[in-house]
Amino acid sequence: MDASRPIFVQIAERIEDDIIAGHLPEETQVPSTNQFAAFYQINPATAAKGVNLLVDEQILYKKRGIGMFVATGARDRLIEKRKEQFFEQYVVTMIREAGKLGITKEQLTAMIQRGEGE
Repeated sequence: MDASRPIFVQIAERIEDDIIAGHLPEETQVPSTNQFAAFYQINPATAAKGVNLLVDEQILYKKRGIGMFVATGARDRLIEKRKEQFFEQYVVTMIREAGKLGITKEQLTAMIQRGEGE
């Protein structure tokens, strides 16, 4: 766990990562909040807060009396969400910095291509 970020956010991101990686396919049950709490040695309410973030985003849904499950289409929604985050965090930042340094689009493209070879 990363002490600089809220634990419940990290729990939600770990579940997202497992869904994207295919470890938690659509319509499969996710571990219970008590299981998350025991595994990460955290308060069950904290684990529930992370799970509920994903319920609010319609990534997970509850089957009454059974538990939480991965929603149909969750992986595709998460990939789109992460692509948008990637664009905002990295691409926009990179373009702004390139502009400050006077790097042209052609030079930036060449740098990206050079990075692909590494």
